[in-house]
Amino acid sequence: MSTRFYNTLTRRVEPFEPREAGLVKLYTCGPTVYNYAHLGNFRAYVYEDLLRRYLQFKGWRVIQVMNITDVDDKIIRAVARQGVSLRAFTQPYIDAFFADLETLGIEAAEYYPRATDHIPAMVAMIQQLLAKGLAYQTEDGVYFKIAAFPAYGQLTRLNTTDMRRGERVIADDYEKEHIHDFALWKAWKPEDGDIYWETPLGKGRPGWHIECSAMSTTYLGATFDIHTGGVDNIFPHHENEIAQSEGANGVRFVNYWLHCEHLRIEGAKMSKSLGNFYLLRDLIARGIDPVAIRYTLLATHYRQKLNFTFAQVEASASSIVRLREFAGSLKADQSAPVNLQIAVTTATAACDFEAALDDDLNISAALAALFSLIREINALRHDQPLAASDCRLITDFLRRADRVLNVIYRPQAQVLTPAQKQLIDDRQVARRERNWAEADRIRAVLLAQGIELKDTPEGVRWSRKTTPQG
Repeated sequence: MSTRFYNTLTRRVEPFEPREAGLVKLYTCGPTVYNYAHLGNFRAYVYEDLLRRYLQFKGWRVIQVMNITDVDDKIIRAVARQGVSLRAFTQPYIDAFFADLETLGIEAAEYYPRATDHIPAMVAMIQQLLAKGLAYQTEDGVYFKIAAFPAYGQLTRLNTTDMRRGERVIADDYEKEHIHDFALWKAWKPEDGDIYWETPLGKGRPGWHIECSAMSTTYLGATFDIHTGGVDNIFPHHENEIAQSEGANGVRFVNYWLHCEHLRIEGAKMSKSLGNFYLLRDLIARGIDPVAIRYTLLATHYRQKLNFTFAQVEASASSIVRLREFAGSLKADQSAPVNLQIAVTTATAACDFEAALDDDLNISAALAALFSLIREINALRHDQPLAASDCRLITDFLRRADRVLNVIYRPQAQVLTPAQKQLIDDRQVARRERNWAEADRIRAVLLAQGIELKDTPEGVRWSRKTTPQG
């Protein structure tokens, strides 16, 4: 049975075939780093991790790009309020984002491009659009001319004939279902402070939508296989990405669009005013196992709304215990004969698991196959102990399945204490101030606690040493 996904572009479930044999090129919308990523964001990131892992399970090599939006309206306003540099404002949120990914067991993408590192690519794409008559320049920036691109609205099925000619919007986000010419490049304004680039388009900075078009094309080419995100990204962001990319490059942008539904908290929309707005660190501070959070975010089909409840998290924790206890109980009796029914039961579970995920990532049916295996194996070994080969068969399947789920054999989550997080933040401040002696001192303090730091182009990474030093 072939792997099939629901394609938002065509509104149907379609067999998946990558453009290049053995290789899947995948773009996933990443964070806008004006604040910490919240639980709703991680609903998307965990689903995208399931997708990535399953593609690899099927034998495809994956090249995944997840962008870091480190300049937009909200970021510029926050930088102005705090009176710091753009990089000083965004870096702590970037560091926290990568720490959260690790905490949730989300496999690293191949590329995490930052918008501010790709301004020349954005300018070049805008120049292409201007040359083709698909964009126009005004005193406040460069805009995409929707009326000049007849295919606009293909992802959302919008009727562009209802738009008012000449209407345009400069904001990075705007009211849903309203069609406007949108900003590709924003001319500098005094309130932008020192956040601008001098380019052939003038002094200014890119609009939000052009960032993803330029970065995805840079790393994956003019046409690639899968673009993911939340349903809230469909319009205007993804619709605008298609218009920019196809307008500039003259070829189809993406073959498969996969979108996940919203997350709700105890039946309500997540909101600070309701007191149900959660960051990952908030839940961990309550003593909740990150693996149970991962399982909860994973266990509902990505195209269904996910209602996150604390009762559900408790049920997830119980499910993980059941899976782990079963895996740990597979001890062979050296005198036991091989039970052929074990092989049949395990092969059936493996087929059911794969068939479920082939069907548009039907995670509920895939998990059901695992728990059905547990029940049936427990019944079989009640009558006859497991032989060594029986244990190997079952364990091999569980380990293969957990390459997708990452909840059974995953090591105990590595979580920093608040004091350790503060030390890492303090060290980042010291490094920015070129206070190398203080940065080295903090590194030594953390190393004595078993926390090893590594500075990378994407920010600081930490890992826990097996044995603390000192």
